[in-house]
Amino acid sequence: MRYWTSSKQLIVPLASCLLVALTSCTPGQDVPDVLLNRGPSIEILQPDQQALARRFLAFVAEMERKKFARIEALNGGANYEDREQDTEHAIWRLRVTRGPVVEKAGRALVYEIKSPPDAPGFGNVIWGRALFLDMYPKTPLVGMLHAVIMMQFFDDGRSWAGGWLGVMPGTRVEADLAELKASMDAVFAAHDKNPDAYREAICKGTEGVISEFRRKPACVGASFYGAPVYRDDFADRNFKFIAEAFDAFTDTYFDTIEKRQNDPFTEQDVIAQNQMRKAWLVDQLFSDPFAREIVPFEIWSFTNVAPEIRF
Repeated sequence: MRYWTSSKQLIVPLASCLLVALTSCTPGQDVPDVLLNRGPSIEILQPDQQALARRFLAFVAEMERKKFARIEALNGGANYEDREQDTEHAIWRLRVTRGPVVEKAGRALVYEIKSPPDAPGFGNVIWGRALFLDMYPKTPLVGMLHAVIMMQFFDDGRSWAGGWLGVMPGTRVEADLAELKASMDAVFAAHDKNPDAYREAICKGTEGVISEFRRKPACVGASFYGAPVYRDDFADRNFKFIAEAFDAFTDTYFDTIEKRQNDPFTEQDVIAQNQMRKAWLVDQLFSDPFAREIVPFEIWSFTNVAPEIRF
């Protein structure tokens, strides 16, 4: 049996983050410097765009505080390894923590510099930010989480909000998957929207993936990389919708870990977990167009690859 293990853990201080509500950030309100001091300045945007961008940054800061607090509570503390890397298209601020319950969690804050080649959108990106959160619980009864939310402003004046929220299960615990699905459905219902197209997108994948090697998500989340939920309002209401979905879906995921962390499991459960973790790596190497063509291996593998993969 061969093993692949991601980099060792280092101990660094936990950075404090600003506690803000989703819609409370106004044009003059401060957001954490970590979200502002790299990449294109927010001042290049129009005043109404600046207000929307600050709402997005405030949400990211709140998710940073809230989700890592839950990881720390589950693991009985947290040590962090932080890295930063610049590429032609973006600046990547990366964080990883490991522990006995959440075996590995990785976060990437992305500061977009320019559009990658053949990227979907409306023109050239002048300001963009994204948050990626990936998690691997120790228990094989809970799958891997991949959660993304992003916002972009383009040189033609338009804007876009997108994301991806899904779980890759090993062993399928159907009751838990049903709860995750219900958390997503509740957001769609609150907005009087139909989830079918967004659920189909997460199951089939978007343009550019190689289906033979694609990840195997449970069809309970949603992909917001395609058509916006609100077709006449690209970033504003769509951001609010995706932000609500991001928070609700990841909260339910944490609840599942808390519920299953001490449950007994079988050797077959462990085998299924190992297969799932390997399948995600194969997806990133050979299917996902951004991982295989644009984002360097040392960036995505640090945050989103399992702590241990068995071949």
